[in-house]
Amino acid sequence: MERIGGETMVLYADLRERLEMFEMMRNIASISGEFTTKTVKGSVYHYFQTTLSVGRTQMYIGRDSEEIRSLISARKNGAKDVSLDEKMFQRLAAQIIAGGVTPLMPDVAKIIRHMSDGAVFKLGGVVVGTVAYQILGAHLGVIWDGGTRMTQDVDFASDARIAIAVPDLRADVPGIIESLQMGFFPVPRLSHKEPSTSYAIRGKTLRIDLLTPSRRGVTAPIFIRRLNAAATPLKYLDYLLEEPISSVMISGVPCLVKVPQPARYALHKLIISQERHASAADKKKKDILQAVSMLELLRADHPGDIELAKESLMKRGESWISKLEAACREARIAL
Repeated sequence: MERIGGETMVLYADLRERLEMFEMMRNIASISGEFTTKTVKGSVYHYFQTTLSVGRTQMYIGRDSEEIRSLISARKNGAKDVSLDEKMFQRLAAQIIAGGVTPLMPDVAKIIRHMSDGAVFKLGGVVVGTVAYQILGAHLGVIWDGGTRMTQDVDFASDARIAIAVPDLRADVPGIIESLQMGFFPVPRLSHKEPSTSYAIRGKTLRIDLLTPSRRGVTAPIFIRRLNAAATPLKYLDYLLEEPISSVMISGVPCLVKVPQPARYALHKLIISQERHASAADKKKKDILQAVSMLELLRADHPGDIELAKESLMKRGESWISKLEAACREARIAL
């Protein structure tokens, strides 16, 4: 891996801060409508009410605060500032890319940006897999070796059981994927009675997979109502999805996304490397390479994060511990 220069990291921090401020207003920048509020259990929430092709709808802005009121006031005074902000984000992203940060491939970035626009991250969605690894590289200030970050799979995960502190908000993941107009189709499962959890494009390797933590005894896809989509249940995923962080997807048009904590990402990769079948030797090797690279960086910069992630993992039982120890032996590392 290669360290990103200090000036570029200053630009990255500036972009992240500005995107966080802008995020609540990004979806309504060019839509006519009006603001409204709701009071739920004594707390005031702000919404933007508008009419779309599907009918009258409300978009969630955020819980009442001085910052939210300031953003609403700016929006009421005109949309020109929003357009200027978007151009500024693109300029900052271009400077960051010029500083050596590798942007996501355009098709992958387009998918993630549409998911962000569709409120998927506000509803508990998290980017996982190798795309998250690449996003975390810039977040941590490094450029990964090329072999550890190549992928055509875009994995989104969400826990169907988590409580979302966003009243009355829903997303339509299949609708978002269709709106991409990239030719995605639902990949049929072995049982035609089960809903699809993956989307592909004929003749291309680009793929979108929807994932969720497994429940005891459940192997069939789990429907996540707030996303209007089914997801494949996977073991060990609940650990990865706990307390995700906000990070910037670097591309020509950047956006804010949710990704796993870096230390949890690394330890999770070690765990699942032990679940790989012999036919998936290349994926297993990639799991271990990503984990080792991430842990090497964290040991230098954030050693306490590794300890916290390990402490949480060790509480999950003997099977978790034995798999982690086996992976460490195979990777020839010590935790």
